Amino acid sequence: MFLTDIWYFALLSSSLKCGKMTSKMIAGEPILFLRTKTNQVVALRDICPHRGIPLSCGLLLDTGEVECCYHGWRFNQEGHCTRIPSLTKDQDFDLSRIRVRTYPCLEKSGGIWIFMGDEKNAALVPFSYLPEAIPSKPSLKLRMIFPCSVDHAVVGLMDPAHGPFIHQSWFWRNKNVLHEKQKTFEPTPLGFKMVRHAPSKNGRAYKILGPSPQTEISFMLPGVRLETISALKKTIWGLTTITPITETTSEIHHLMYWKFRGLSIFKPLIYLLAKTFLKQDQRAITLQQKGLAFNPSLLLINDADTQAKWYYKIKKGYKDARDQKIPFVNPLKSCILKWMS
Repeated sequence: MFLTDIWYFALLSSSLKCGKMTSKMIAGEPILFLRTKTNQVVALRDICPHRGIPLSCGLLLDTGEVECCYHGWRFNQEGHCTRIPSLTKDQDFDLSRIRVRTYPCLEKSGGIWIFMGDEKNAALVPFSYLPEAIPSKPSLKLRMIFPCSVDHAVVGLMDPAHGPFIHQSWFWRNKNVLHEKQKTFEPTPLGFKMVRHAPSKNGRAYKILGPSPQTEISFMLPGVRLETISALKKTIWGLTTITPITETTSEIHHLMYWKFRGLSIFKPLIYLLAKTFLKQDQRAITLQQKGLAFNPSLLLINDADTQAKWYYKIKKGYKDARDQKIPFVNPLKSCILKWMS
């Protein structure tokens, strides 16, 4: 079940150059992204309404129009057809009748976001995933494909108990040494957050920011995780987005942002650690598909799986609210969760 009338992370700004276009699948829909010579990002449904060939097989003209490779039909940035070469001068045909679906786009902090749903509702769902203080470009970028549904990707990455078993590395942790964790959670407009707290003992690296670091982790629909780590006047933001491609494939972007120069020295090491962690998650997700192929009943327990339960609950609540055309009201309440990890 793909959520609609909501913002999804689409692609990195750096992957879409001026005067270029690229096509990708998001939530089962073929989308053509293009960047005009004036640096405007446009998203169109990547299907020509004439004979169904992908518009991405055609040309992006200097005018910002897309020309279909099959019969030369052209479409502007609003999706309106502007030219049909096969029409003769005496043929009265109303081009305004022909339109390709467009999607609202937003570009912020080195990422392009797309509103998958009714264009008229985009203004009713404000973009609230990134804080104003976040830098304009990420300092570190990672992208991976997980062979699973968006639900299993989200639940897998937010799972607080898998760390000692999946992320086994000489530099990280041992599955035979578990500690009790206790965290306070609060609801947010589109999800929930683990309120600010001191990192766990295995988070010694956070002290590079200074004494007494604090971290806050937020989850927001449809699949956005934002971790904010701060100490003194230094802050690191870790943004992880999960975007469904198809029902069985999801795209993960992990971006990190910081403003101070000192951390850049450790950038190669940070990249290696982040890539190692994501690959370990990817391997677990891949193995999980062997069992999920038999469509088993899955058991979620308290408190370790409560965040997964919350995800399914607010996702259903958001879908129901959109179907009924009423505002979404988060049903979650503040609470304390405990688990061993």
